[in-house]
Amino acid sequence: MLSQRLLGDTLCLQLLPRAAYSASDPVRWHSLGITLERQQGVHAIDSDRRVDFDTFAGVLAQTPVGVDVFSESAKGGEYLVLRLEAAQAQRLLPAIDRRVQFTGQRQALQQAMQLRRLLLAPQADRLALEEGTMGLIAQAGAPRVQAKVEAKAFTQVLDRIGDEHQQPLSLEQLASTYGHNELRFLRDFTQAIGLTPHAYLVQIRLQAARHLIERTTKDLADIALEAGFAHQSHMGSAFRQHLGMTPGQYRRQADAYR
Repeated sequence: MLSQRLLGDTLCLQLLPRAAYSASDPVRWHSLGITLERQQGVHAIDSDRRVDFDTFAGVLAQTPVGVDVFSESAKGGEYLVLRLEAAQAQRLLPAIDRRVQFTGQRQALQQAMQLRRLLLAPQADRLALEEGTMGLIAQAGAPRVQAKVEAKAFTQVLDRIGDEHQQPLSLEQLASTYGHNELRFLRDFTQAIGLTPHAYLVQIRLQAARHLIERTTKDLADIALEAGFAHQSHMGSAFRQHLGMTPGQYRRQADAYR
C-alpha cells in the first residue's frame, strides 16, 4: 500500500493494491474512494448484514464518520481512497449522514488515475498530490449524475474482457455480448463504466502486466504477450502513459518493496 499524508496530516491518500483483504474502515475518518478496477467480495455497510458485491471501475463512494464499513475480498482490486479528519471533511465535502456512491464517474476516475501515477513516482511531488487530491474532492462536491445505464448490465462484457484480454477483441464482439449494436454499446459502456471499451481493456492488460512483474521473474517481452499487448514496446507505451515509468523501472521499484 502506498500512502501520503497531506495538508498538515489532515488528509491521508492511499493506493490500495489488488490483493486479498479483510478490513473495516476506522469510523473516525471520513473517506472518499474510487475503484480503479473491478472488485468482487462481501461487505457490510453500517450493519451486521453481509452481502455480496461486484463493483466496477469508476465507482465513487463517500462515507461519513460514524458509518462502519466492513469489506472482504479474495482477490481485491486496486482502489484509491482519501481519508479525511472530521473537521477537514466538514470543510471540504458535502454533508452526508450515510454512505453514498455513484457509478460511471469518468472525470473522477481520470483524476484518480493521475493520483495513482503521482503516488507511484519514485519521489513524491507533494504540491501536485495536494492539487490532484483537491481535484478529486471537487468531483465529489460537483452535482452528481448517476449513469442512466447500470454497470451491472455489463457483467458479461466485463467477464469476457477479463477472460480474453490477451486476445484482439473487437467492438463487434463486445457489442454482440451486450446484445445491441456497436454504437449503442459504445455509448452505454462509456457512460456506465467511465471508460471506453478500449481504455478499459488497456487498463485490464496493464493490471495483468503489473501483477506479473510484481510476482514473477519472467522476461518483460514474455509478460507483454501474456498480458495481451502486441509487443514489449506497446506495453512500455501503456506504462509510460498511465504510470509515468517504463516496465523496467516498475520492476526495480517493485523489487525494492519486497
